[in-house]
Amino acid sequence: MPASHAARLRRRWVVASVATAAAAAAAAVAVSMSSGASASEVTLPPVHGGFDYQIGGEYTPPKGVDIVSRDRADSPADGLYNICYVNAFQVQPGERDQWPDDLLLRDRDGDLVIDTHWKEPLLDISTAKKRERVAAKVNRWIDGCADKGFDAVEPDNYDSYERSKKLLTTSHAKKFMALLSEHAHAQGLAIAQKNTAELLSDRKAAGLDFAVVEECGQYDECGEFAKAYDDHVVVVEYGEEGFAKACEGWGDRLSIVLRDEDVSTDDGADYVRETC
Repeated sequence: MPASHAARLRRRWVVASVATAAAAAAAAVAVSMSSGASASEVTLPPVHGGFDYQIGGEYTPPKGVDIVSRDRADSPADGLYNICYVNAFQVQPGERDQWPDDLLLRDRDGDLVIDTHWKEPLLDISTAKKRERVAAKVNRWIDGCADKGFDAVEPDNYDSYERSKKLLTTSHAKKFMALLSEHAHAQGLAIAQKNTAELLSDRKAAGLDFAVVEECGQYDECGEFAKAYDDHVVVVEYGEEGFAKACEGWGDRLSIVLRDEDVSTDDGADYVRETC
């Protein structure tokens, strides 16, 4: 999702912060991750660090923020833990012509399979060769994140198989994610699981290190992610009810922020940001 687009809401197709950058860095946990033939040491976001979700456009992080997520087109924030947002499983509106036609998923009638909510074509990761070709392009974006100085990458739409008209499977998604994880680790980047609670049990096979979760308070999933990732979980809520539930149950353990649905910059009329 580019900076100019609305925040990607959680899909339902199926039933005192660290005060200084130095302290935030010290709070981060280094882990040794192995993916494929290579192993890299990556740094996880600090547990219960102040968080801001800025994928709608970068701005000066508020006081108390230790972790920030920004679009790959933007730059990391100085002195913070920076997560790089990448739309890895679907095509951004306006970028369709940047992809070879045979890497866009088509149904049995030859029509593009579209995420109708966001008007994004799904990428075809149904075969090993296609996964490798799609990963080659996405991995160049991951290289860009590393070159800019981000600490981690957040590949979105892990759950695109749910919108694939049964043409993609969980196995396809996990194998593709493993390719991205291997590359991210080789670049020294941690990699996040974005939503998709149903694949938590496969997180190690997919090479995932921590989680970025939308509306786990709203959908009673925060506990599942907290257990799986030892509280290395950053949470975005878009509604007051879900935010209240997340804070009540997990506000002393997870990094939780309430944002407006457009993830506006702080000079926007609709800008909302609250913390527990």
